[in-house]
Formats: sequence, structure tokens, C-alpha cells
Amino acid sequence: MNRLMPLARLRPMAVLIAFAWGVPAQAQSLLDLYHAAQSYDSAYQSAQAQFAATSAKVEQALAVYDPTVAFQAGLKRSWVQGSSSTDSSSTVNNNFSAASSATSSSDQMQTDGTLGVQLSQPLYNRVNDVVVAQARRSVAIAETALRATQQDLMVRVSAAYFDVLAASDSLAFVRAQKTAVAEQLASAKRNFEVGTATITDAREAQARFDLVIAQEIAAENDLTVKGSLLNQQVGVSDAKPIGVALPLVLPNLAGNEGHWTAVTEENQPQLQSKRVELELAQLESEKSRAGIAPSVALNAAVGKSVPWGGTSTNSNGSSFSQSGTSTPIWSGTNTRPGDGQSASVGVTLTIPLFTGRTLDARLKETVALEEKARNDLETVRRNALQATRTVYYGVQSVLGQVKAYEAAEVSSQSALDANKLGYQVGVRINIDVLNSQSQLFDTKAKLAKARYDVLVGGLKLRQAAGTLAESDLQNVNALLAK
Repeated sequence: MNRLMPLARLRPMAVLIAFAWGVPAQAQSLLDLYHAAQSYDSAYQSAQAQFAATSAKVEQALAVYDPTVAFQAGLKRSWVQGSSSTDSSSTVNNNFSAASSATSSSDQMQTDGTLGVQLSQPLYNRVNDVVVAQARRSVAIAETALRATQQDLMVRVSAAYFDVLAASDSLAFVRAQKTAVAEQLASAKRNFEVGTATITDAREAQARFDLVIAQEIAAENDLTVKGSLLNQQVGVSDAKPIGVALPLVLPNLAGNEGHWTAVTEENQPQLQSKRVELELAQLESEKSRAGIAPSVALNAAVGKSVPWGGTSTNSNGSSFSQSGTSTPIWSGTNTRPGDGQSASVGVTLTIPLFTGRTLDARLKETVALEEKARNDLETVRRNALQATRTVYYGVQSVLGQVKAYEAAEVSSQSALDANKLGYQVGVRINIDVLNSQSQLFDTKAKLAKARYDVLVGGLKLRQAAGTLAESDLQNVNALLAK
């Protein structure tokens, strides 16, 4: 799990300290801002905390295998009351019989104290085994959730990073276009003053210049918004992304659709999580069946009984003889027995014989939930494969657009040069030059954006397939200017 934890905390802390003290920070690379985001992003921190909490549950589950030891102490006072009667007869000198009877009642009081230690050690319990297995699979789910959150953070930071670069490039192209239109406006005014051009050329150039001013304001606002979003993602106040090195050589996209869908089926975090959820549902059904399984435990006890004050017995009654006389009787005893010790060790086998209908109903429930988990897994699998196909074809499309925009850039530059030359010799009008300029700079902005989309799309494709790692960010980071 070390690969899932932040590997470089000093670098983001240095960045945050620099901003906190107002030290002008230099431009940051993609990796710099990603490391800063790891220490700042609340979703990533939450996933880490959830993983730590779920890991602790394994230790809790393993505790069912530990012995339990209990100390017991008690004090008991008992009182018993009873009565009895006795009839007897005797013969004297073979001709005289005598009869007598006696009745009595007794009270017995006793005070006892007990001290003892009991130990119980489970030897076999299938339910406990299932509980531990479920806890370990819960950790696997938390691990995949953490990995998915980490991959999502990589993509979010990368998308925001290159959005800022694209907005910055767009603003630069608009300002370059403004400069070119300003030059064309000045030329149209000079030509009108000397009579070689009409007022229409000057007015068209002025209208285009005003339009570019509006585009510049919109581009500045877009850059501000994109920069604010990047700052929010990484937790700094003024992130300054490093631009790509030119000429930019885009990395090749290895593998076809079949390759990426196969990788997705094996590595996609949400798909892996659903597989583990199915295993958990199966274990829950097994736990329901294990409710009627036998269990074995080792039991041991050591105890001591301490009589408190001994036993007091009081009895009273009367005897009645044939002569008609009654004689009262009273007696009392006080016994002080000694202390007693006891110890026992044994193995207890428990076999449930009848548990009512609860377990049967619970088993029906868990089997139904198991079927639900199986269908949920299939739904996620289909969606994951379709998402990978969508991203894959999206990246392929953007790669084709890059090639088309590169060709369009060359063509637009040639068209602009030709229109400028034609305007100078009088075979082209000013609006032709202005349109060519607008087309060229628009193509340049779209080409830059398409290149950034290829880089981000490659990361998104690896995220969809579940293989995105920090090494992929390092490869993209290597394309930045040094």
C-alpha cells in the first residue's frame, strides 16, 4: 500500500510555505502541482482516512480468535426454613404398647463468598472465519476506492493544468492577432490618406480591431477562471504552470480497442470493487449457513469459595406421648466450614439442533443479495468497457484533429502571405487579409488545445482502464519546457 500513499510531501509543503509567506513562487511543473494537491485535496484525504479505518477493522475481526478472561466475585446469603414430624411406637413386657409423636421446625442461614477466574478460547467457529474474511475483503474495497480517488486526482489536476495552458495560449494568439490587425488598420488608414484605398478598408479594419479587443477581454476572463480552478485543485494561491516544450512530439497511443478493453476488465478499480462486493455477498450467504455449524471452545476456570461467618441452624418443636403430655424441644448449632478451591478444564462442543425460522429467512435474503451483487457487477462491467471505448475513440479523434490542424496551420499561413501580397499589388482587398489573419490565429489556438487534449486524453484512457499511475504523469511532465 506504500505505492498509494503520497511519496513526496516536502515538495508540496515547500510550495505552500512559499505562498503563505508571500515569496514569489516560480512556475510549477505538473508533478509539483500534483504533489501539492495530494496534501490538500479533501476527497483524497478522505479516501486515505477511510482506508486506514477499514484496515483497523481487520484487527477487530481477528480479535474473535483471542481468548477471553473474566474475573468473577460474588457474595450470597441464603435462608432455608423447614418443618418435620415423627411418629413412633414401642411394646413393653409383651402386653403394653406406648406411642409418641414429635414435630419440629428449623431455620438455616448461610453466607458464602466466591472468587474465580474463567477463560474461554475458541477452537473452531466457522462464523468467525467468515467474519474475518469479510473484513479483509472490505479492506480490498477501500484500497480500490483509494486508488480510484488517486487516479481521479491525477486527471483533475492534469485537466486543470492544461486548461490554463490552453487559455494562456488563446490569450497570446488573440493579442498577436490584435497586433496584426492594428498594423493592418494603420496600413488601411495610410492608403486611404494617399488615395490608394477606400474608406471601406479602414472601416473594416477598425471593425475587426474592435472585435479582437472583445475577444481579448473574453480570453483574459477565461484565463482568470481557469487559473482560479487550478488554484482550487492544488491548494495554492497563484499557480503558474510550465508550458510544453516546442516543437511538441506527442506520445504514441499503444494498443487497439481490444487491448484497452481487456486491460479495463482486469484493472478498473470500480469493477474490481464490485467483484469484491460479490465475494462479500457470497461470504454473507456462507455465514448464514454456518449458523447451524458446530463450534468448539476450550474452557478453563479457577475458583475459591469463602464461607462468611459459617452456617447457623436453629430448630424448635414438641413431642407428644401416649400419656397425653407434651414436651417442648429447642436446639441450635453453629457450623464454621473451611474454605474451598476448585479448578476445571474442558472442551465444549456446541451443535445447534433447532434455531427456528430465522436462519432460513436470513439465508433467503443473503442469496437474493448475492444475485443482486452479481447483476450489479455485470452492469458496472458493461459501463466500464463502454466508457473505455468512448475515451479511446475520443483520443483517436483528437489525434486526427492534431494532424489536420497542423496541415491547416501551414495552409492558413500560406493563404495569409498570399493575401498580403495580393493586397499590396491591388488584387486583394483588406477584408481578405483580415479574414486570413483571423483564420490563422484561430487554427493555432485550436491546434494547441488539441495537443493538450491528446495528453489529457491519454491520462483519461489509462484512468478508464484502471492503470493510471504517477509514472504516467512523469512521462507527461517530461514534455514540459525545462
